[in-house]
Amino acid sequence: MIAKNWLKGMVAGFAATIVLSALMLMKQQMGLMPQLNPIEMLTNMAGASTPFVGWVIHFLIGTVLWGTLFAWLDPNLPGGSHWLKGVVFSIGAWVLMMILPFPMSGAGFFGAQLGMMAPVMTLVLHLIYGAVMGGVYGLERPESAHQFRASHRSV
Repeated sequence: MIAKNWLKGMVAGFAATIVLSALMLMKQQMGLMPQLNPIEMLTNMAGASTPFVGWVIHFLIGTVLWGTLFAWLDPNLPGGSHWLKGVVFSIGAWVLMMILPFPMSGAGFFGAQLGMMAPVMTLVLHLIYGAVMGGVYGLERPESAHQFRASHRSV
């Protein structure tokens, strides 16, 4: 059961990371807050010269770290529905981002060096990430739902 939940968490984290990545790319293409570029921050923190490294780190964090941690914490998170649990979880992930990698990258606590919109924009992106991750995590395979209904039919 633990391995199944771990895998579900990674799949949910991967799906949410894809959505988050698409939003980040759209934000950059629209020219919104170009100084807020988490991929560039991760690339620089890794001492790499190519954004590929930043993207790999970004996907590892979103898929492996947050996905498996969400699966582990899911039974204890408040919220009832999985998408709401994902939102609650994402607030914690956002706080950790604001107090660890942001200061390490030179952006300051809660991105203070980037302006007031940095924490707001990253919070919104994290809330979307969490809702998607929780929603995908809560999806049941169709055969599981069918088996459940079949086993609870009145005869």
